[in-house]
Amino acid sequence: MSTAKVGDINIYYEIHGKGEPLVLIYGYAAHSGLWFRQIPILSKKYLVIAFDNRGVGRSDKPDIPYTMAMMAGDVAGLLDVIGVDAAHIFGISMGGMIAQHFALNYPQRVISLILGCTTCGGVRSIQPKPESMVALFDFERLKKTPEEFVRQLIPFLFSQEFIEKNPDIVEKRVAKSLEYPTPPHGAMRQAAAMMGHDTYELLPKIKLPTLVIAGDNDRAIPLENSRILASRIPKTELVIIKGAGHEFFIEDAEESNKIVLGFLERHKKG
Repeated sequence: MSTAKVGDINIYYEIHGKGEPLVLIYGYAAHSGLWFRQIPILSKKYLVIAFDNRGVGRSDKPDIPYTMAMMAGDVAGLLDVIGVDAAHIFGISMGGMIAQHFALNYPQRVISLILGCTTCGGVRSIQPKPESMVALFDFERLKKTPEEFVRQLIPFLFSQEFIEKNPDIVEKRVAKSLEYPTPPHGAMRQAAAMMGHDTYELLPKIKLPTLVIAGDNDRAIPLENSRILASRIPKTELVIIKGAGHEFFIEDAEESNKIVLGFLERHKKG
């Protein structure tokens, strides 16, 4: 558990395990503690680097415009501080957007790329239904109480079946989120960065081994977005987790971790 000075901000990060480096990039308005179903498993075989993006968790939260290129630069700066030349990159949702920009801007630093439940953005992307947009970007509710904001997201993160059968995991997800609540300005700045994200025309330039993975019951970033990514990136494997919602990696952690570990094993640097 450490903090690194990266450019104009301090970034909180943790390192677990040993082996080839694997960077985990979390999504919108949430911190790295939500990798609680991945880190214990993935760190058995890899040097897992998990960190909080600017605007959330224990990293700095400057109230200035953010961009995906800026946040990808944060990742590069963090790896510089740690002393890692290249790593496997696994980003989910907004973290998958950051991962795309990292792969485009720093291809020599990527061993392999995993894009979970994410999108190319722009006019070519498939937007969620209006009720999902309201839940994700209800900043007024976030100002009232972080818990209310987090709880209203749950139906858009998991399938209803999972919510009903796994209240303990759902509550752990809520509790983890509330350990370091996201301030309204942090969420707003990240949301604006997502609105400016558009890699559709650039994706064919990613020549790296890539896994695109998502649940087929995703209400936040519709599955078709993953199909678009897979069609645009040359060396892509597309895997769909049946029945899972947006946070498939929490909902079906066992299957997701198995798929990720299998992909990483096939694309080891050494």
